Amino acid sequence: MSIVNSIRAQIPPIHTEGYPFIGAFALATLILFWIWSPLGWIGLALTVWCALFFRNPVRVTPVRDGIVVAPADGRVSMIVQLIPPPELGLGDKPLPRISIFMSVFNCHVNRAPIAGRIERIIYSPGKFINAELDKASEDNERNSLVISSPAGQIGVIQIAGLVARRIVSFVREGQSVAAGERFGLIRFGSRLDVYLPEGAKPLVSEGQTSIAGETVLADFSLGDGGRTYRAD
Repeated sequence: MSIVNSIRAQIPPIHTEGYPFIGAFALATLILFWIWSPLGWIGLALTVWCALFFRNPVRVTPVRDGIVVAPADGRVSMIVQLIPPPELGLGDKPLPRISIFMSVFNCHVNRAPIAGRIERIIYSPGKFINAELDKASEDNERNSLVISSPAGQIGVIQIAGLVARRIVSFVREGQSVAAGERFGLIRFGSRLDVYLPEGAKPLVSEGQTSIAGETVLADFSLGDGGRTYRAD
């Protein structure tokens, strides 16, 4: 393999959602270089950051019934027992909820936490307060999905944050998804909440770093028998 090909292999692909933003940053950088070169270098740094924000790397997902994987890159900010939002239709009993906070430096492509069928998608307009605050789950703009699987129903909520202004969904109701399959994206800093079925025990801890499509949040089957992996 040549040096050029080797370097190219280390650079993750860019999601198409990012092309307009990267192009706008690049154009602004050219203008800033024309105005004053130090400003141009700042613009170039921001353009590189924008490209990294929209990176869309390949992930290797563990595949087996009962495995719940992280839907987002980021930090596990909260693990609590809470009654899920009414729009999910998951009942009025407290369920385990795992919250993952994504900073502006994380990859923001979201992946399905479990294989199954998307029963419902509910978009709720709202505010743009800090996504790390617990009340962001109720007050902020969000997009909620319910995925039915043999292990039970999983609720996944994309929550816009202080900087985020756009939640993008790639799926539709009735569609089947594989664990680790890309289902959406949130632009510029946000959070994802995952509601597990009653009795499920999280296998992560607060403060842990999660990798979308790879980090196992819960395993209903307990144990590693029959687990395989899929690169995507």
